[in-house]
Amino acid sequence: MSPGTMLRKPEWIRVKVPSGETWQEVSAILERRALHTVCDEARCPNKGECWGAGTATFMILGDTCTRGCRFCAVATAKTGRPLVPEEAEQLALAVEELRLKYAVITSVDRDDLEDRGSHHFAHCIQAIKERNPKVRVEVLIPDFIEGEIEAVIEAQPDVVAHNIETVRSLQHIRDRRASYEKSLHTLYLAKKLGTPLTKSSLLLGLGEQVDEVLTAMDDLRSVDVDVLVLGQYLQPGPQQLPVTEYIHPDHFKEYARFGREKGFKTVVASPFARTSYHAQEAWNAGAAGRDPGGEGML
Repeated sequence: MSPGTMLRKPEWIRVKVPSGETWQEVSAILERRALHTVCDEARCPNKGECWGAGTATFMILGDTCTRGCRFCAVATAKTGRPLVPEEAEQLALAVEELRLKYAVITSVDRDDLEDRGSHHFAHCIQAIKERNPKVRVEVLIPDFIEGEIEAVIEAQPDVVAHNIETVRSLQHIRDRRASYEKSLHTLYLAKKLGTPLTKSSLLLGLGEQVDEVLTAMDDLRSVDVDVLVLGQYLQPGPQQLPVTEYIHPDHFKEYARFGREKGFKTVVASPFARTSYHAQEAWNAGAAGRDPGGEGML
């Protein structure tokens, strides 16, 4: 494919436009509580489906990331916005108003903060659990290391996710401060410190080879990752990397089969799959030690 040439989207790539009263309710609550979502900031293709079902993935620590990965649409700068101390309580109230049974929290990277935001993460988990004791909490964290991740784990999230994003040979598309080994180490620490379930994701269609994807699966299993998510990379805007290949849904099914054979408790694999997509179903299946089946859960 020559520079500037864009692949034509195949028929199986269909993004639903947000609509309906539930979507409007979600939007109103988020606006009133001054909360951000990764659905908006990262231009997630599942916004219509998830918001229409009354779910959203909250993004804390502001809306400006200190890293500049070449596949991501979130705004970047050398420093992020000042932390909002009341964000944790507003988040807990939003979870209550949305009547969630399962809450997912992610964040931008905040390399400008002394603890990179780990204690703020912990406060958000604690606030949700204190106000909503029956709600399960999943967190998608930055590549926290020793001295940072402990606070998050002590807050007792039910799932800790961290994404390696792509295969080893394509790690250069991430910010230079990230690395394959560093991400594996974060996942290793999460499991070592007692997290019940860990999760990681790969975006496909960036130029990876099949054997590289299988090797990445092996590497994730080597640090006891329980849940694997595989999704199609979709170029969110003209400034990000173009799609190299659209992976056919049948190939996602094959990857899911390989993942199950390699020992993952749950594999979520489909073109629109993202880390928090069908998160509650993935947790239910992973906790029960079985693969769920169904749309998007292959």
